[in-house]
Amino acid sequence: MRAFSMLLAAGFLSAPVIAAQPAAAARAASPVDRSLLQLDRAQMSERAAAATVCTIRDERLDELSGMVAAGTGYVVVNDGSDFAARRKIFFLDARCKVTRTLSYPSRPRDTEDMARGADGTLWIGDIGDNSGSRDTIAVWKLAPGAKRPVLHRMAYPDGAHDAEALLVTADGTPIVVTKDGGTAGIYRPKSALTRDSTTPLEKAGEVTLPMTTTSNPFSFLGRAVITGAATSPDGRHVVLRTYADAFEFDVTDNDVIGALTSGKPRQIPLPDEPQGESVTYSADGRSLLTVSERSDAGTDPVIQRYPLPDRPAASTPAAPPSPSSSAPPTDDAATPDATAPDARAAAAEDGPPVAYITAVAIGVAAMAVGGVGLVLARRARRR
Repeated sequence: MRAFSMLLAAGFLSAPVIAAQPAAAARAASPVDRSLLQLDRAQMSERAAAATVCTIRDERLDELSGMVAAGTGYVVVNDGSDFAARRKIFFLDARCKVTRTLSYPSRPRDTEDMARGADGTLWIGDIGDNSGSRDTIAVWKLAPGAKRPVLHRMAYPDGAHDAEALLVTADGTPIVVTKDGGTAGIYRPKSALTRDSTTPLEKAGEVTLPMTTTSNPFSFLGRAVITGAATSPDGRHVVLRTYADAFEFDVTDNDVIGALTSGKPRQIPLPDEPQGESVTYSADGRSLLTVSERSDAGTDPVIQRYPLPDRPAASTPAAPPSPSSSAPPTDDAATPDATAPDARAAAAEDGPPVAYITAVAIGVAAMAVGGVGLVLARRARRR
């Protein structure tokens, strides 16, 4: 699980930290906030419900954090896991059945998002940092036809950040959007990525998403943090999501940073997903697709489709990259040797999992004037 810290408006008020389950956190909202949730449901009734695409029934996919649509299927990853069988890149067909997997050459720390480049390259964002202790973050690049992803390490210029959103520009530049509440940081590499050294990042701007009233298991807390991102197949749009909504920005002249920092987004409500972190565009660019982590009740994750009105279809993208034309359906490679340099670094950065969710006891009146500091951790993992 991953914690997030939120600093809203100017300054903050100290508040007691309490342990709570997500549902309890929502119930603890003030009467004003509960009325907003009721308004959400009335507004949602006027919108078309999300359509179910397929259900993922593979037990290894129990903490889905990233997804892209590729060809007629999907590619997904879990976030950080203690189980080697779940630390893989999973390829699904149109019915959500796992057709093959690829292993990492060394252990990833916390893979929180995925992106697909214009050339078909898959990017996996190893960018989660719940404890704020990582000296470096990373992206894994899986080029079309490659048998293993390649690791590229990066370092923030201003200390550690937790992040769950990764975008890739048309020229193959990764953009990381942090999970800071209220206003999130936007970071990009200062130079070309390399395999042999850590590339410094630079802060390219900030993005503040509009406040909404969309219902979600984390109440107003879930509307304030960015949990995923995606780029449309034609590169003309990007989307950031929270636990409650997606916000789509128009991109002009491939200027993703400009779109995020100065564009006016369109809201696409994603109400009441159990723990919505993944978002991607459909292969034709006419819909958003989302998938939630497996819920505490043990239900299987479901890919859902949210149509985008008046959106012309993009050209059909290529099928997902294949490791080789003769590769078997599943890669059962053993866990890499812990003495490998990347494995040692990842192990040194890894911290113990947090087994509860923290929430801040907060007054809605204080939130309205903008002086709130609060911490919320994601729901406990199912082991």
